[in-house]
Amino acid sequence: MRRLIAGIVATALYGGALAQTLEVRVPDLASTPLPRSVDVGGTTYVDRGLAAAGSLPAGTIDFLGDTLGSFSSLSIEPGTWKREGDTYTGVLWTLPDRGRNDPEHNVFFDYRGRLHRFRFTMTLPSTDGADPGTGTVSFAVDGGRELRDFTGKPFTGAEPAGGLRKEHGIVLPSPEKGIGAGKISLDAESLQFTRDGGFYIGDEYAANVYRFDRQGKLTGIIVPPKAVRPLDVQGRPDFTSLMPPASGRRNNQGVEGMALSPDGTRLFVVLQSALVQDSAPGDASGRTLTRVLVYDVSHSAVPKSPVGHYVVRLPSYDDTGHGGAPNRTAAQSEIRVLDDHRFLMLARDGSGYGADGGRPIVFKSVLLVDTTGASNLAGTLYETGTASVLGEGGVLRADIRALTWKPFINLLDPADLARFGLGIHAGESGKAQISEKWEAMDLVPALDASHPDDWFLLVGNDNDFIAKHCVMDGQRCDSDIDNDNRILVYRLTLPGMRSNTAPHHK
Repeated sequence: MRRLIAGIVATALYGGALAQTLEVRVPDLASTPLPRSVDVGGTTYVDRGLAAAGSLPAGTIDFLGDTLGSFSSLSIEPGTWKREGDTYTGVLWTLPDRGRNDPEHNVFFDYRGRLHRFRFTMTLPSTDGADPGTGTVSFAVDGGRELRDFTGKPFTGAEPAGGLRKEHGIVLPSPEKGIGAGKISLDAESLQFTRDGGFYIGDEYAANVYRFDRQGKLTGIIVPPKAVRPLDVQGRPDFTSLMPPASGRRNNQGVEGMALSPDGTRLFVVLQSALVQDSAPGDASGRTLTRVLVYDVSHSAVPKSPVGHYVVRLPSYDDTGHGGAPNRTAAQSEIRVLDDHRFLMLARDGSGYGADGGRPIVFKSVLLVDTTGASNLAGTLYETGTASVLGEGGVLRADIRALTWKPFINLLDPADLARFGLGIHAGESGKAQISEKWEAMDLVPALDASHPDDWFLLVGNDNDFIAKHCVMDGQRCDSDIDNDNRILVYRLTLPGMRSNTAPHHK
């Protein structure tokens, strides 16, 4: 594929293997009018733009008395999505991460793992999408659910350092003393409900996927293959978030994206960026080759090993936006699966409201990824050992074919954002700059008989608990600004997409 997208999009030939790359050198702003479409395998997918948006104040307090943090992941509870006229309603569950923290200064809290529950309402000026006016979104706090381990203890967001704990024969991160001592450390980043009301949560510390029942009690753990587990040079677990391990997931770069296929049989798990052994030397632009694991959960909710194991190449970008060589990787932040081989993947830069450094926003897009034709590494040394997928010169080995993708939804659409009072640049008159971290997505059907293939994509930000009045575990954690909790809703046409939300239509 060869396209021009605000920089360089190209294909390069490495030893006979076609490797897709995307290098973004100047801000990738949408310049063509909506709707915008992309063709993949003979199917045309359409982005019809923003349908609605809404926010919740950063200082909102949650059901456990802490500042409510948005949204490492979110999901409409299956069976609750309804439409009545021009109004849609549902129960929205959102996932905060490990609480307010500052790893550089070793500041953590004994933040209990939890889900937040909201009453979600969206009202559109035209339910068939004909009116491009501004729909409204509101989400009212409605309690939540505390997460508990096998023994009934709460989880903690505290840094585990070298602390370990074994449950059901599985070694887990757990602080030995001080904050959170004796509890399992959890940095929750991805959420997926199952049809029985239970759910999966993906973690950064151990790169585990935890399976919970509908009450929030831990029932099982998917332990990643050896290639993904954070290990020290002796092959022992190394769960700290303060420095990278010798192999496996990078620190703070764990299971950032996770989703079930619509039929509920396949669980897709994606690491935020390249494993340590797959990172090219030099700056952070060498972290583009991340791993995608696919588990068959039709017979066991916590299978021992994946049936699919792939490599996907993330975009790289110049964080100054001045046209220089890329020096950063656009980290993967969430996925949602369309069928057994295609999924949406949100990749983004680290700039925007709430970020330090004042760098320009360069890239925030949802990519449409396809596993067809890619090399399946399941059961190979790239999975059962710590072999790198890099070949000579720090590029993908010639005998490994990465997943293919095409850009689909560009969040950096100045005209579309402006309709909702949002902007890309800091200080734009009358506009709020969009947040740095967009990390949550979910798909729900439009329930429109005249447009049966239309869906809504909910996209939420992670505000890092940044609030002028912040409370965490009974202590103050105030910031200089309020970074509000925000949700954007895009209307899409996704032919062949099946619903697993058991929707109702009045």
